[in-house]
This record gives sequence, structure tokens and C-alpha cells, in this order.
Amino acid sequence: MKLVILGGSGSGKSTQAQRLCKYFDIPLISTGEILREAISGNKSANGYGELHDLVLYAKPYVDKGELVPDEMMIEFIKVRLNQLDVTCGWILEGYPRTAFQAEELDFLLDSLEQKLDHAIYLQVPEAVMVSRSLGRSLPDDQPEIVQRRVELFYDRTIPILEYYDRRRRLLTINGDDSAEQVQHNILSLLGNRE
Repeated sequence: MKLVILGGSGSGKSTQAQRLCKYFDIPLISTGEILREAISGNKSANGYGELHDLVLYAKPYVDKGELVPDEMMIEFIKVRLNQLDVTCGWILEGYPRTAFQAEELDFLLDSLEQKLDHAIYLQVPEAVMVSRSLGRSLPDDQPEIVQRRVELFYDRTIPILEYYDRRRRLLTINGDDSAEQVQHNILSLLGNRE
């Protein structure tokens, strides 16, 4: 199973990605978590030491709540998807964040002779994204940074959703339900489409 989880800051992407990874017994590739760990100085963050230098270039963008440039993220994902633990499947959380990244991901997967099964979009109201993000107390979850991330999310998400919808890979889920209900809804849709 190869899945992408899409949703705004605080939409429940991390929670659902972790639950689905356990359910399918596949690794989670969380760009946000890896970036945060590497930037905080953990050089062996999740065993991705070779990505550390690349991640340091991303630090100024993360600190301001801006999206890391496409080229940087594409290189990051390319390195990660070439590692051995992802050969049987994976869940990508926090990537792609632009339609260009989604297209580049498809090109990369073609070159690796892989195919994305589905893009799961966790849809939640803006107010829910903001309140959930501010309640997490992560270092980069300051009010002005959260608001900026929400604005960027809306600017860039519609083209990604259209990209995956045209390819019949998009599953839209109400992310405002309980974590258990959201997981149940995802698994039901995946079961109906396999």
C-alpha cells in the first residue's frame, strides 16, 4: 500500500498516518517530523543521517512557516524512497504540498517502478485547523506561523486535489470526526476501491 495523506495543519494527518502505518505494517515518511528532528540537531533523526545537510538548507523556511522549495523537497523524497525499508509500501505525510510536487512524485515513482494507490484528503474547517495546531505546543506552532501555514495550505491545496482527482486517486474524508471514525472511514473507502 502506497498512500499520500493530505490536509492542513492540525487536520489529523499525523494521527491517521500513524494509525494506517500500524494497520498496514508499513513505514511512515513524515516530512514535517523529519525536518523538525533534523533542524533541532538530531543528526541521526530516524536513521536519515544522510539527509541532514539537505534539511539544514530548509531550516530558514520552516522557521518562518514558509513551504520548503519544491526542488529541495523533491530531492529529499527521492533519497528517502530509495531506502530499503520502503520497498513494500509507505505512507507519505506532509508531501506533496504543491501540484508540481505531486507530478514530480509520480515521475519519481515511475522511475522506481512504483505506483501511488491513493491520496487521502482530510477535510476540516479552517477554525479547527488553527485551534488544533495551537493546542499541540510544537516549537513552530506559534499563532502567526500557524495562520501563515493555513493560508499557504488553501492557496496550494486545490491544485493538488484537482491533480489527484483527475487521476482517480483522491479520497476525501471528513477529518472533523473522532480519530477512530476517521480511520474507519478511510479503511472502508480503501476496501471499496481495491
